Amino acid sequence: MTPATEVPHTDQDFAARCVPYRRELHVHCYRMLASYDEAEDAVQETLLRAWKAQDSFQGEQPRAWLYKIATNVCLDQLRRLSRRLTEPSSFAEVPWLQPYPDGRLDEIAPAGEEPDAVAVDRETIELAFLAALQVLPARQRAVFVARDVLGRPAAECADMLGTSVAAANSALQRARTSMRERLPQRRADWSAGETSAVERELLDAFIAAHESGNTAAALAISAKDIRVTMPPHPRCFQGVDELAALMARAFGPELAGNWRLVPTRANRMPTAASYLRAPGDQVHRAFKFDVLRIAGGRIAEITTFGPELFPAFGLPPTL
Repeated sequence: MTPATEVPHTDQDFAARCVPYRRELHVHCYRMLASYDEAEDAVQETLLRAWKAQDSFQGEQPRAWLYKIATNVCLDQLRRLSRRLTEPSSFAEVPWLQPYPDGRLDEIAPAGEEPDAVAVDRETIELAFLAALQVLPARQRAVFVARDVLGRPAAECADMLGTSVAAANSALQRARTSMRERLPQRRADWSAGETSAVERELLDAFIAAHESGNTAAALAISAKDIRVTMPPHPRCFQGVDELAALMARAFGPELAGNWRLVPTRANRMPTAASYLRAPGDQVHRAFKFDVLRIAGGRIAEITTFGPELFPAFGLPPTL
């Protein structure tokens, strides 16, 4: 009699076994690529490759097998893109960076399935962490994410990359050194997904200032050295004087009172989704996301993204 693990899977059975891992594979690919859209493409390619190779899969738990395929899909994609950062000074130098909706990070694994290898906490999904990962060579990035984020064993990581355990460990040490140089020490006070009282207050104040067109109020909650970037655009605005100039344009006579902002969260950070009613229009249309980094009771950084991912955040195109 043929062992149960050798019985060919039907397409329906195979799809059912892969579905529980789709979300975590998406987060994994997002960490590797820093782009929500590119991660979506990578997951689709992962499932296609897995489907084509399903007869070679003999395991009971497909997670490690799917992660190996997903990692190599991302490595192939990074080779095609031929992009790598050196020493970026701001997110303006990471034009492919996109936000990730917290709603997807908070989705619960289906009943009966084992939980994610490591909870999606703030430190491993924050924009600064994503940007720092992009500095690493692709294979170092892969082994760092597998070992230090997902907590996978050394042998599994070596198999994932088709290399020896010694080579994988060497790459991991280099990656750890690089990440320590670029990121502050672990912030143990961060929670996985809850917004702190200070963050809620500042986000509410940010929304009120923008909807009322109050430049003074917007500046009052901002750090003196606040930084504003707008990936994929290359410009970086530094300090309250440059922020004031931006506010003057955003709150100009034709736009004053025409903003509506909705609170949300991206990358475990307080975020405002902005809708703008253009002159002569009858509705407010999706315009941008502002992802806020809070430090010392002030808004220290604003990363502004376009409206392309409003559907992924469950937000309507108009208000």
